[in-house]
Amino acid sequence: MDKLMPPLVAQLRNKVREFRDSGYVGAADTSKSLLNWWFHAPHLMEPARGAMVPFQYYFAQQEALETIIYLYEVIGVQDKFDLMRFDSSGAVSAGMFDETWRRFVIKMATGTGKTKVMSLVIAWSFFHKLYEPESDLSRNFLVITPNIIVLDRIYHDFQGLRIFLRDDPVLPDNGYEGRNWRDDFQLTLHRQDEVRVIRPTGNIFLSNIHRVYTGQDIPPSPDDENTMDYFLGKRPTGATTDSKVDLGMIVRDIDELMVLNDEAHHIHDKELAWFKSIQDIHNRLLQKGGALALQVDTTATPRHNSGAICVQTVADYPLVEAIKQNVVKHPILPDAPSRAKLQEQQSAKFTEKYADYIELGVIEWRKAYEQHQKMGKNAILFVMTDDTRNCDEVAHYLENQYPDLEGAVLV
Repeated sequence: MDKLMPPLVAQLRNKVREFRDSGYVGAADTSKSLLNWWFHAPHLMEPARGAMVPFQYYFAQQEALETIIYLYEVIGVQDKFDLMRFDSSGAVSAGMFDETWRRFVIKMATGTGKTKVMSLVIAWSFFHKLYEPESDLSRNFLVITPNIIVLDRIYHDFQGLRIFLRDDPVLPDNGYEGRNWRDDFQLTLHRQDEVRVIRPTGNIFLSNIHRVYTGQDIPPSPDDENTMDYFLGKRPTGATTDSKVDLGMIVRDIDELMVLNDEAHHIHDKELAWFKSIQDIHNRLLQKGGALALQVDTTATPRHNSGAICVQTVADYPLVEAIKQNVVKHPILPDAPSRAKLQEQQSAKFTEKYADYIELGVIEWRKAYEQHQKMGKNAILFVMTDDTRNCDEVAHYLENQYPDLEGAVLV
C-alpha cells in the first residue's frame, strides 16, 4: 500500500489515527469541539423524502479534516520542509514544492464529497480565527473552480449558505461547548460578478479561475461564459464599456485569505497562470505583513502534467476504495456467457449495428434497478457512443423502444 499511495500519506495516516484515538490531543479547543461535533456526535437529518435519518460523514471526509487540523495544530506546518518529514518514499525533495506557503492537497475520488470537505474547512478556519487568539487562519475565502460547470455546481451547494445552515450539520448548535456558533457564523457569498458589500472579514468569493488573474491579464478561455474573445480575439475595452467586476484585484486588497481549489487537477505547474495568480495573492499579503493562511486543493487526480503524483497530497481516497465501501456506484457488466452471444449487425445505422448490446444493457439494468429499488437507491444505465450524432440516435431509440425509459434519458 505504501507504494501505491502518495509519498506523504502512509506515515501521515498512522499519525492521524493516533491523533484521533487520543481524543485530539494537541488541537485547540475550537478544533476539538468541531471535530467531536462533526464526527462523534449523533446527527439526525431530514432528507427529501421526509422521515428523520441518522447522518454521518464518510470516513474519508473525516480523515481529510483530521489530517489538515493535525498538520496545522499538532505539527505546526509552515512550509514544505515541515511536510517532508512524513515522506516514506525517500524520493521527495524540496525542489518538488514550488509554493512557499502552506498548501495541502486532498485526493478524493469523484463523487465522494469533496464539496463537503471544503465546507468543513471553511467553518473550521472561520471559527478558529474568531475564537483562538493566536490563530493565523482566515475568515475570508477564495473558492476557485476551473470552469463554469463546476462553478454552478458549487454555487448550488453554497447558495444562501445552505450547505452550512440547512443541508449538513456543519455548524454546532448555539450553546455547544459554551459558544454561539450559529449566531457568530457571519459570511457573505460573492459569485463572480455578483459581488455584494465586502466587509474586512466574513466573505466567500466563488470564482472561475479566469476571473482571478490580474486585471487586464485575463487570457480568453473556452470555459468563459462568453467565448467570443477566445474564438475571435480580445476586443479593446475602455473604462466605460468594461463592466466586469475585477475580482482579481478585490481578493488582492483584503488582509486575510484562504484559497480553496475545487477540481484542482492541473494547477501543479508553476508556469501556469493559475499557480502564478495564487503566488501573486500570497506576495501581496506578504507586503502587508501577512501571508496566505492556507491553500487547500481537492481533486481526484492530483498529478503534474508529466503524470507524477503531487507531493503535497496529504490524504488519499482512491476510487477502488470508494467503490468497495459503497460510497460511489458499482459498475456492473453482463456476465461472460451473455456477452459471448453479442453480435454486431451489418448496418450503417448505429442503433441497428449495436441493437444486441443495447438490448442486453437494458435487460441487465432492469435487473439491477429492481434490486436497488428495495434499498431506496437508483441503478443507472450508462451508454457511451463514439460521437454526438450517434448519442442522439441512441437516446431517441431508448425512449421509443422501451416504455420504462420514456422521458428518462439524459444526453
